[in-house]
Amino acid sequence: MKSKTVAAWLAFLGGPLGLHRFYLHGFGDTVGWLLPLPTALGVYGIRRAQALGMDDGWSWALIPVLGLTVAGCALVAIVYGLATPEKWNARHNPGAAPDAPAGRTRWATVFAIVSALLIGTGVLMATIAFSFQHYFEYQIEEARKISQ
Repeated sequence: MKSKTVAAWLAFLGGPLGLHRFYLHGFGDTVGWLLPLPTALGVYGIRRAQALGMDDGWSWALIPVLGLTVAGCALVAIVYGLATPEKWNARHNPGAAPDAPAGRTRWATVFAIVSALLIGTGVLMATIAFSFQHYFEYQIEEARKISQ
């Protein structure tokens, strides 16, 4: 039986590593194995920014990849948490009754949804702000080079 609450928490906390995909679909899931790639690229971008400063072009291109991955996994946690028990059990517990306990929404599920909404929205907004700020700073620098 695949629990909706466990899947929502795994998507929120371990989503960038693909833990929720492995829980629901097993270790043969291709998407689960691909999710750590953008996470690692984003972490590499943060390490580059720490070592080379925020003017490094690769770092400001790679950091949003991590932010979008975290925000996307938070969205998946919200979708998992808001699924009806009938839909959840039909999809992830096909042999179980439509109202089986694994698909029910509990307080822990609600806390996973609220946490994912709070953190995911914050990360998404920070990613958008970071991306636009560095994009427009880059455009200003290029305009200065052209005008001189």
